[in-house]
Amino acid sequence: MHLTIRHETVYSYSSPLAYTIQQLHLTPRSDPQQRVLSWELHLPGAVHAYTDAYANPSHMMTLDTPHMRLQIVASGVVETSMPPRGRISTSESLSPLVYTVPTRLTEAGPDILALTHACLVRGKASTASLLQLCERILQGVRYQTGATGVASTATQALQLGQGVCQDHAHVFIACCHAAGIPARYVSGYIDPENTGHAASHAWVDGWVEDGDYTGWVSIDVTHARLMTDAYCRLAVGRDYDGAAPIRGVRRGGGMESMQVQVQIVPQ
Repeated sequence: MHLTIRHETVYSYSSPLAYTIQQLHLTPRSDPQQRVLSWELHLPGAVHAYTDAYANPSHMMTLDTPHMRLQIVASGVVETSMPPRGRISTSESLSPLVYTVPTRLTEAGPDILALTHACLVRGKASTASLLQLCERILQGVRYQTGATGVASTATQALQLGQGVCQDHAHVFIACCHAAGIPARYVSGYIDPENTGHAASHAWVDGWVEDGDYTGWVSIDVTHARLMTDAYCRLAVGRDYDGAAPIRGVRRGGGMESMQVQVQIVPQ
């Protein structure tokens, strides 16, 4: 499948900013499951390209002249293929044990531990058991836009009983980590079809030991299904903070408003 993608983010401020720095994960990964046919970033200010610790294509953007508006546009075409049974191939050198370390967003409180004990066996998971975990998470955390924010933790989302794809991913990762199973956060895009969910999406990779396979399986927790060729992977990390498409700090600016528009056309 070919996915034509355009992702525009516009920040507006009530007073001029003196300085902005943004870390960007807005360039798709070059993985065996996808190939970038064309890609452009339209960014203000100075830009430094690099590869981060998780092998994600990354950019650091700085703007040190007064500004009241910031427009970031990423666009291009990505060719995707269907990973068999969600099994993804990678050429990275990091041990999967890197993705067993809890973070502030994925710490396991009592509620997370209870869900973990009900769904997982310590130290080993199968694709089937991880999909069952997804079903339990969806029973406990109903999809609700605006119920949480980017700083919400897995425990907070589970206690609230509401959240979005980011929260579903964090609860999944927290449960896996509590059971000693590697799991990581994935940010990217999805052809929304008729799901009603945003085209900018978050899901997970979980480490499985099936009878005929040991390795990463990519799972969309929000839809309780395996990744297909309708997904484009931008970045992986331990949680949202490590894989966020845009993350930064500013000096000045007063009140901030943000508008995001994502368009995806499958072919």
